[in-house]
Parts: sequence; structure tokens; C-alpha cells
Amino acid sequence: MAALTPISRKPMSVVLPAVAIAGGFLGMFVGAGQGSVLLGILIGAALMAGLAWVYMNVLDNESVARWITILGLGGLGLLFAGVTGLIVGLLAGWFFAFFIFWLYEGRYRQKLLPYMTGQQVFWHYTFRVICGAIFVFLITPILVVLPLSFNAQDFFTFTPEMLRLDPEGYSLKHYRDFFTNNEWQRSFKNSLIIAPIATFISVSLGTLAAIGLSQSHVPGRRAIMGILISPMIVPLIISATGMFFFYSDIGRFLEGTLGMDKNFVGYVKVILAHAVLGIPFVIITVTATLVGFDQSLTRAAANMGAGPVRTFFKIQMPLILPGVISGGLFAFITSFDEVVVVLFVGSASQKTLPWQMFTGLREQISPTILAVATILVVISIALLTTVELLRRRSERLRGLSPA
Repeated sequence: MAALTPISRKPMSVVLPAVAIAGGFLGMFVGAGQGSVLLGILIGAALMAGLAWVYMNVLDNESVARWITILGLGGLGLLFAGVTGLIVGLLAGWFFAFFIFWLYEGRYRQKLLPYMTGQQVFWHYTFRVICGAIFVFLITPILVVLPLSFNAQDFFTFTPEMLRLDPEGYSLKHYRDFFTNNEWQRSFKNSLIIAPIATFISVSLGTLAAIGLSQSHVPGRRAIMGILISPMIVPLIISATGMFFFYSDIGRFLEGTLGMDKNFVGYVKVILAHAVLGIPFVIITVTATLVGFDQSLTRAAANMGAGPVRTFFKIQMPLILPGVISGGLFAFITSFDEVVVVLFVGSASQKTLPWQMFTGLREQISPTILAVATILVVISIALLTTVELLRRRSERLRGLSPA
């Protein structure tokens, strides 16, 4: 077996600027917390670059350097920001000790192709840093909301007790208010009534539409597909305005001509409106699943005497079920989180959870909104995790990934 090629160490002209940039990035957040962003950037960059120079020229021992950095930054964090600063400092110390020697010893090239040029390596990691920054930008607002929902005070900001991780600064009172307040519970029940029914309608109609549009002999199927998925493209405020006028006429007919209960008609209008918004998601996911479906299976079932309905439930549905469920989950999330259309189409009796949250922000600043937002985030994460598991199952059934 060929001997392993030793990894060449990189010069300080490569390591120090990269470490200084990373240190400045950390210092920007620390400085913002202390009231001086520019000073934080300068101190962070200088401190990390100085540590890197000492480690490369004097110490040259990764294990010792790791403990010095972890304990040093942890101590500084404890000194300036208490327990929270200690945790951040320990994590930052571990990262920078690893990052300095990862660059200095050239370990970043270990899993890359040996013939990649320096520019290619640079863009390889630059792309990943940009993607990571975008992810942090998107996920940070959610991460901020979660701990704020446990605030013991009626504030939308972190209190000094919370920053010190003092148990007195945390409480479940906002969650208790959500589960005991009649307004919140009524809106929650409305969402649990509207979203499942709208999802069922979306899945039923969207699946049938996707199967029909997957047939090559259907005339104008591209135009039909464009019309059916238009609710995803048209701005929601325009769709809501059109639905308001359309369902107003339907509501007057149902109430005036057929004599139906006004409250019942309100639920019907909101459910139908949400079903329209959910159908495009079902069509797209089921159509994507049908791409890998073997149409010869349905022809074989027909040759053996099975009717269209039996063929659908016995042959097609089991194979496209992951796509159907995925579309249904997206339709459910769309209905459960939607607020604009229900404001136009619904009435006070159909006030959903997002509508109640909107009212809480506009009319009274209720910290219970933070608890509700956390619950919705947890529900969304659970549903999206289910979608991903179903996607992988669908790929295995279609032979696109190993079992």
C-alpha cells in the first residue's frame, strides 16, 4: 500500500487573514451586544490573529492550544456576559482552536481532489460559507423566538435574568395563557376544523388533477396545469380580493336562497378558499411522483379485468402515496398558517390561530403570541420531517436511492 503523503503546512500569509476575518465576524456580534460593533470587530480580528501567530510560531501544540483557547474565551465570556457568555466563549474557543490548526496544517485539503487548484479550493469553501450564512440568516429569527416564549416577564425582549440563565427569568405562563384563554382556544379549534377539511379537499381534487394531467393525450394540459397552480404564483392579496367577491355571491345564495346558517356558510367559504390554495402543492408533488410511475402497470391491471377505480386504489395509490401525503402536508401547513385570505373571506366566528396572532400584534401586544409561534414552529418541523421521510421512501420505491 502506498505511503500517505504528508500534509504541508500553510504560511501565515494564508492562515492569519482567514482567522482574522472569522474573529472579526465573532467580534461583530459580541460588540453589538456591548454597544460598539466596530470595536468588537477590531478586537476580535486582532485577538484571533494574535492567537494564531502564537500557536504557529511559539506553541505548535494543538492539544494545549485547544485548552488555552477554550478556557481563555470561556473566561472572557463569563467576565463580560455571565453564564451565557461562558457558554458562547467555550464554543467559540473550541471552534477557533480547531479552525487555526485546520488551516495551518492544511487539513482542509484532505477530502478534496488532489489536483484542485488553490482558486478552486477557495471557491469550494466560499460557496459553503455563503450557504451557511444564508441558513443562519433564515434560522436566527426562529431561534430567537423559541427562548423568548419562556420569558417570565411580559416583554418581547430578553431580560437580564434570561441572559444570566437565571431560573427566575423563565416561565410557562404564556403557554398556560394559550391553553386557558377562551379566545386563543376558539381560534385554535377553528384552525383544527378548517385545515383538515381543506386538506382533504385539496388532496382529493389535486391528486385526480395530477393523474389526469399526467396522461399524454390530454389536450392543453400545460395551460390547464398553469391555471391550476396559479394560486401559488399570483400575489396572495390579489387572490384574496378575488375570493372575497366570488364567495360573497356564493354566501348570499347559500344563506338567502337555501336558508343555510350564516356561521356554517362562513366555514364553507374559508374551507373552499384554503382548498384552492392547497391544490397546487398537491398537484406538484403528485406530478413529480408520477414521473417515475410505470404506466404499464395500469394497462396490465386493465387487461386482467380491473376497473379504473380498482386500478387506482390497488395499483397507483400505493406507489404514489408518499407524494400524495407530502402534498397533503404542504396543503395542511398552508391552510393552518394562512391569514390574508381568511381576513377577506371569513368572519369573527371563523377566526383562526394566525388571525388571532395578527389581532394580538395589531390591537394588543400579547406575549402569548411567542408561545403560539413556538408551537407552530414545532408543528411545522414535525410535518416537514415527515415530508422528508416520505420523499426518501418514494425514492427507494422508485429505485432512485439504495434501500
